[in-house]
Amino acid sequence: MNDPNLAPISRKTFLHKVTKWVGGVVGLGVATGVYGHVWERKALEIVRLSITIPGLPETFKGTKLIHFSDVHLGHYFEPKDLQPVIDLIQSEKPDLICFTGDIVDEVTRPLFAAVPLFNQLLAPLGKFAVLGNHDYRAGEQQKVRDGLVASGFEVLDNRHVVVHKDGQQLYMAGVDDVFYGVPDLPRALENIPPEGSVILLVHEPDFADIASEHPVHLQLSGHSHGGQVRLPFIGHLLAPQYGRKYVQGLYQVGGMAVYTNRGLGTTILPVRLFCRPELTVLTLQ
Repeated sequence: MNDPNLAPISRKTFLHKVTKWVGGVVGLGVATGVYGHVWERKALEIVRLSITIPGLPETFKGTKLIHFSDVHLGHYFEPKDLQPVIDLIQSEKPDLICFTGDIVDEVTRPLFAAVPLFNQLLAPLGKFAVLGNHDYRAGEQQKVRDGLVASGFEVLDNRHVVVHKDGQQLYMAGVDDVFYGVPDLPRALENIPPEGSVILLVHEPDFADIASEHPVHLQLSGHSHGGQVRLPFIGHLLAPQYGRKYVQGLYQVGGMAVYTNRGLGTTILPVRLFCRPELTVLTLQ
């Protein structure tokens, strides 16, 4: 006896079901793309955490450090988009502000329109920055340095700055971009006493494998965008070279902590999925 449940369907019915299924998949893809482009890439997330730095001088305990990265000005992120971010940073009343590279995407022109906005950022213990690979790809890395300096940042290109407070010191160091610059960590750390507490800025997070072999206590990086597109239970689909091991968030590499910020902007595709832009508020302990 033939089972009616197994009866063949007509070609017309089959094509209708296939068309409906394909339409659903395409519709879901379009909806996901719109979500990632329109909403999530602008849905800034504030990540708050405490970081323990061994031997941190007493006067620096409780210091609030704000870390941001990868603005990519010019690639669907215009200077006018900065004002809400600037206001948010200032509302946190930071003691230190750190930027870890890729202020521009392909051209430097938007940076100079953004200088007055970056000048609104105030932090009593200083503002520090390093360059990223896109800052070099623009071919005008000196203009990027000049723009950051005009914005009130100390650009830490293979050097360090001593931050003084109540007779005690914290050392802010930085190295040149790993891709296109000439990073020189020994030079950046030169003359820092062995007992000094050191925070290192470097654009590419995987530099941590090198930095952890030196007297560095905390490395702050960006570059990876957290993968920019992530899937539940899978994580990031792609990450750039030198950003594949320490893709997002907090890691421990040897005796050194590493924090990788997901960045504010995007590159290549103006889309984020399950990977919101990030502003990191770190409390030093």
